[in-house]
This record gives sequence, C-alpha cells and structure tokens, in this order.
Amino acid sequence: MSQHRFPVRRFSVSETARAEAFSDGIFAIAVTILVLGLAAPVHRPGRLAHALVSQWPAYVGYFASFSYVAVIWLNHHQAFVRIRSMDRGLHAANFFVLFTTAALAFPTGVVADALRSDDSGSDARVAVILYASLASVMCLSWLVLYHHLGRHPELMDPEVEPTYVPHGRLRSWVGALAYAVAGVLGGLISPLIALGVFIVLPAFYFVSSEGLPDGRGPVGGAGA
Repeated sequence: MSQHRFPVRRFSVSETARAEAFSDGIFAIAVTILVLGLAAPVHRPGRLAHALVSQWPAYVGYFASFSYVAVIWLNHHQAFVRIRSMDRGLHAANFFVLFTTAALAFPTGVVADALRSDDSGSDARVAVILYASLASVMCLSWLVLYHHLGRHPELMDPEVEPTYVPHGRLRSWVGALAYAVAGVLGGLISPLIALGVFIVLPAFYFVSSEGLPDGRGPVGGAGA
C-alpha cells in the first residue's frame, strides 16, 4: 500500500497587521484596567474632600502606570513602522512585551493600597520593589525584541537607520537598571523615592523617543 507523504509546513513569515491589531487591543485593555483602580472613596458625611485627598497614591499610581503604557504604545508603534514582517521569534518577543504590559495593573494596585496604609512602612517597601521588578522585566522584554531584530534584519524595512536597534537596546538596558535601582532605593530608604522614579522615567522615554540628547537621530522604542 502506498503512503502519501505531505510536505511539512513550516511557520510562515507573515505581515504585521494582525500582530499590531492584537497588540493595540492589549494596550487598550491594560489602560482600561488601570482606571478601574480609581474608585469613589468611602467617607463620612462632610468628609469627602479629605477622603479624596487621602487616596492620592491611587492617583499617582494611575498617572505613572498610564504614562508607562502610553510610552510603550508609542514606541511599539514606532517599532512596527520599521518592521515589515513577522516570524515566530518576533511574535514570541512581542507576546513577552504584551505579557508584561498587561500585568502592570497588579503592582499598581498593590502600591496604591500599601502607600495609603503607610507610605514608609514595610508593606510599601515591598510594593515598590514588586512594581520595580515588573517594570524592569518589561524593559528586558523589549531587549529580547531588539535582540531578535538585530539577528534578523530582513524583518525590517531596508531603509531603517543603522542606529535603531543599538539605541533601542541601550534604552532598554537603561530602563531595566533604573527601575531596579529605584526598587532597591525604595526598599532600603524610602518608597517615595521609588515612586518619584516611576513618574520620571516614562517622561524621560517620551522626551527621548525621537532621538538621544546628542542628536544622533531617531531611536524608536525602548523598554519604557
């Protein structure tokens, strides 16, 4: 009896449209979950103003995390302006970026609750370490993406600037190290120091998204 042999179908390189649409959906869900952390505070009659002010950590956490996700979306868009096709490795790297982004609401809520209870206590210190750890991993997820692009330049537009991948790696390392240092300082000295870094870093990445201070040209996305 003859056997019919069918060719093994390999993973095909694909266009980026579906990956971009899926990614945008994850980013939209991530920021929506963040805003759900803001709720009307429980208060006694006549104490609404005080109750609103007392939940300031929730506002700061929302601002820091929304800014972080917004910059990630901006840099993700800039990356896919340059990417022309997707292979399995790039899909995996993109899923890693989305995995860490979607998880950001969890440490944001933990930080807000801990700071509301005691902004210098042990719980607050653990909370900022948790946030810093996830933020650092998010930066490293971008490093994985840039590493894959560096190994497979054929996935990108041929006219992509040669500094794009090296600069992306540099900014990803800077973000990972900065968040790690913030976690250490927040755990050992004061959680408020870490909170300040969480606010400043997204602003830095937004300002530098079109180029490094020495004017070497666009650098695209990074870990933040």
